[in-house]
Amino acid sequence: MNKLAVVAFGGNALLRGDQKGTIDEQEANAYITSNQLLNLIKKDYDLVITHGNGPQVGNILLANSAGAKLHGLPDMPIDVSVAYSQGFIGYVIEQQLRNVLNVNKINRDIITVVTQVLIDKDDPAFKNPTKPVGPFYSSEEAERIASETNSVFKADPRGRGFRKVVASPQPLSVFNIKIIEKLARTHEIVIAVGGGGIPVFEVDENKFQGTDAVIDKDLASALLAVGINADEFYILTDVPKACLYYNTPQQTSIDRMSVKEARQYIEEGHFADGSMGPKVKAAVYFTTQTGKDSLITSAEMLGSDNEGTRITIP
Repeated sequence: MNKLAVVAFGGNALLRGDQKGTIDEQEANAYITSNQLLNLIKKDYDLVITHGNGPQVGNILLANSAGAKLHGLPDMPIDVSVAYSQGFIGYVIEQQLRNVLNVNKINRDIITVVTQVLIDKDDPAFKNPTKPVGPFYSSEEAERIASETNSVFKADPRGRGFRKVVASPQPLSVFNIKIIEKLARTHEIVIAVGGGGIPVFEVDENKFQGTDAVIDKDLASALLAVGINADEFYILTDVPKACLYYNTPQQTSIDRMSVKEARQYIEEGHFADGSMGPKVKAAVYFTTQTGKDSLITSAEMLGSDNEGTRITIP
């Protein structure tokens, strides 16, 4: 049986911080990131890809709001915007990965699964929004938009400005997880749990409904990886390794840390909620549940000797 890997693409897989977000930019970025999966693909791994959607879903929300104001179109909630982004981003990744496979004469099918994820409607995250979506703003712009829309903005830990934040409830279960595993085990490349999944809750018995939230894609990816019995879990980000004292003169890269050390560093506040924090928590969850290592790294370092930050049990 082939090894099964779950690879969680970071937001910069499609859109870099200094870009406008044109389709040409996002396709070019997706091609580069897809090309960096070749090490795993050429080793004949079964593969499930997940991805973030923070910039894209933020832009979709802005477009919805503009359409509502200018043309009276109905404003769509965040869960519908997440569904939009899953189809759009899945299409771009699927197409560009297929282009990479064609160039390398590799015959693999690729399929995108629009994925719902169950959350608790009473999750305390709804009282403390932390998940950043959309573009960066100056403090003046953020203050103006917040007053006009009753939105919440928080400063970026890396000093890039202010972003709108929404609730990020804990993912409880992934819908259609059996078919995702079945497709992956038959050697299809599956794109699933995009943007952390479409957040839904149970209104009453046998009735589900979407809600205004964005589930962290790394935590949802870890839940998926455990549920499909993945052998390896990779979290791709825009920095090579997790760091202690990030963005200070004492910054120190971490090559390897145990689950115990990772929990200690989280407690000490080394990993911000809107940045590296969810990635480390997701890695800890996967490693704790499976006993297998997880890896936080950049796409450029995937499969290299200097591979990133490895999270282990001991």
